[in-house]
Amino acid sequence: MQWRSIVVGLVVLRLSLSCVLWLAFGLGPKVSLGFNFPLSFSLHKLDSLFKDEKGTDPVGNSWSQRIPGHRHEEAATTYAKVGEESPKRSSYLSFFDGNKDEYVRKYSSFPDALKAKMKDMAKEMFYFGYDNYMKYAFPEDELNPIDCEGRGPDVLNPSNININDVLGNYSLTLIDTLDTLLVLGNVTEFHKAVKLVIDTVSFDKDSTVQVFEANIRILGGLISSHILLTDPKHPFGKVGFDDYDNELLHLAHDLAVRLLPAFENTSTGIPYPRVNLKTGVPPDSINETCTAGAGSLLVEFGILSRLIGDSTFEWVARRAVRALWNLRSNETGLLGNVVNIQTGQWVGKQSGLGAGMDSFYEYLLKSYILFGENEDHRMFQAAYESIQNHMRRGRESCNEGEGDPPLYVNVNMFSGEIMNTWIDSLQAFFPGLQVLNGDVDNAICLHAFYYAIWKRFGALPERYNWQLQAPDVLFYPLRPELAESTYLLYQATKNPFYLHVGMDILQSLEKNTKVRCGYATLHHVVDKSKEDRMESFFLSETCKYLYLLFDEDNPLHKSDNKYIFTTEGHVVPVDKRFREKQWNDFPCEEGVLAELEPNNRPPPSNASNCNRIPEERRYTLPLKSVYMRQIDHMVGLF
Repeated sequence: MQWRSIVVGLVVLRLSLSCVLWLAFGLGPKVSLGFNFPLSFSLHKLDSLFKDEKGTDPVGNSWSQRIPGHRHEEAATTYAKVGEESPKRSSYLSFFDGNKDEYVRKYSSFPDALKAKMKDMAKEMFYFGYDNYMKYAFPEDELNPIDCEGRGPDVLNPSNININDVLGNYSLTLIDTLDTLLVLGNVTEFHKAVKLVIDTVSFDKDSTVQVFEANIRILGGLISSHILLTDPKHPFGKVGFDDYDNELLHLAHDLAVRLLPAFENTSTGIPYPRVNLKTGVPPDSINETCTAGAGSLLVEFGILSRLIGDSTFEWVARRAVRALWNLRSNETGLLGNVVNIQTGQWVGKQSGLGAGMDSFYEYLLKSYILFGENEDHRMFQAAYESIQNHMRRGRESCNEGEGDPPLYVNVNMFSGEIMNTWIDSLQAFFPGLQVLNGDVDNAICLHAFYYAIWKRFGALPERYNWQLQAPDVLFYPLRPELAESTYLLYQATKNPFYLHVGMDILQSLEKNTKVRCGYATLHHVVDKSKEDRMESFFLSETCKYLYLLFDEDNPLHKSDNKYIFTTEGHVVPVDKRFREKQWNDFPCEEGVLAELEPNNRPPPSNASNCNRIPEERRYTLPLKSVYMRQIDHMVGLF
């Protein structure tokens, strides 16, 4: 009997040792122990066992470990080689493929009743912010939602550009929100708001504002609402009123004239970043501006020119775009993010898709869609090719193959080398732009990365360090970019996955940002502390895109006419009126463009890239479970 006890003891010891090794290194069979969740283990320990078997990763497949000049912490890298079919034990696939039905179960359907509930939730979110702005803040520019007070320019501290660049003492939130009222079907309130703007708003103010912000928020809001009031083919029913006499267009023209001094007395044609609405460019104005700020004026200025028959506004905006384009690197084709408007020298040599760069690319494509100018299309396609060649890292294909998921990193405009290891929340707009360009597969992958960050924090930190898997800049000011890309991807794919994303965004906003009189900026995405500010784009864009995502029957979706959204989310029709000019073509500076090759003609500028996903893919995940699980791991979700 003694020897039997010894044998049993040895067997138990061996089993115990095997279990310890299995738990420590993640080895052994997949076991669920009867539960509906998998046991998860340390991927980095697992990976260390297979380092010798992996060999050298192809250049560009693994951005998580290729950072010149940085020492990499093991926990910040994936070392992943992921493929759809990989029988080798040394692949991460066996881990990421575990319990893959988890994603299918969660995201593959979205009931109509839940869609209606989310639509109502988005509408209530908008009106809670809007009604409180009108009650406590109007006619000031913004609502302080915690203290239930209005906010205007910081007149005691003119150097506070975080406030003064945006707030000009011109009822910003009301103007920025006008067309959202129509999108929500509230014609009565739209009429009331338009009349308030006509009766109370003046731009004859001693306010120094940023040209870019005044253009996209105020000029764009006025132009969009004017077009919707007067467009005979508008989709929102009878929205005009008898005594409207183009007052919004006159206000837009007045504002644009006050912004024109920014384009004077610059050696390059690139505008100053700020103007005083009464006196012009301030005497102490700096000679530096960002690429997006100077190069994202063409949509609003171009529409205004074509509405009133005055080429001045489009000409100055187009001259600025051409000037920036001519300063791009001869080696990479990339632009920097900050330029001296007098010397044309790049002060900021970082090239990326976020702050300082984002809407420059956006408006090249949207200008082509609106105006049909081949010049805009050629610039956009050349810029997009440079972005793909020098900023994009990761595996070649979004939805197959091995390596890290595609990611667009910040690089040196001249060398293409990585400059830092963070991305910012503004870059989340780019999947939406990729949809407009027809590159839906790449849009799916980049969007999934930002959604994973949102799932982790319940918001997008202003900057996220992909090497450290942690925020670099912690605040979230209710930005719309992820909601925008989610909406556009749903329009392109009709995949219910994106309805789930929208629901997550809505519920996070409701849980983490709602306060007494509105929705507040998150000061810290981890501890969810708040700042007393609700920027106008929350109502103009964030709520609008979330509402449209769930409103399948919205007139915008049922209209026979096509529409696009400006970078501030304002609705403008793709209309032949904007393809017609009452002036000769602008002279094109030497070196801006080559002649179009006969076999390389641009596509029709009014073509739609929606419904490009094959029918059979609409009822599966847009991104395979294995890759979704990989991305979730790379942002620290497990």
